[in-house]
Amino acid sequence: MRTFLAALAAVFCMAAASDPSERLPDPSQEARARHIFEQVRCLVCQNESIDDSQAELAHDLRQIVRDQVRQGRSDDQIKDFLVQRYGEFVLLRPSFSIGNVALWAGPFVVVALGVVLWFARLRNRTPEPELDAQDAERLRRLRDDPF
Repeated sequence: MRTFLAALAAVFCMAAASDPSERLPDPSQEARARHIFEQVRCLVCQNESIDDSQAELAHDLRQIVRDQVRQGRSDDQIKDFLVQRYGEFVLLRPSFSIGNVALWAGPFVVVALGVVLWFARLRNRTPEPELDAQDAERLRRLRDDPF
């Protein structure tokens, strides 16, 4: 039980690790900013949101998001600003676009094309010719004569 409480305290300490002076004074704005933090990728860590990352760039991105929230911009406007500045990779869940479909479908198309070509090659192959009498006799002698 003591270990569980220590682990729980550590988790709460990590959650409160951001500097209170950086937080927005309005709790609803801060909650909105935190919600956006969870949707934006840390460009250094790449598999973490800026809410979880301790990198300097994540800190800078959090400040940008807070400034945008303070200015009264919508969530979509803030995300569009970040995408314009850093590319669509900055979003943990990128928006649907033709480029994304090509990236996701590309490997499946290549595999399907490979399977189709493989079956076409199997279907169009010519059977190997039968051995003529001379080659069959030579093969029999090689098989029967150990050396």
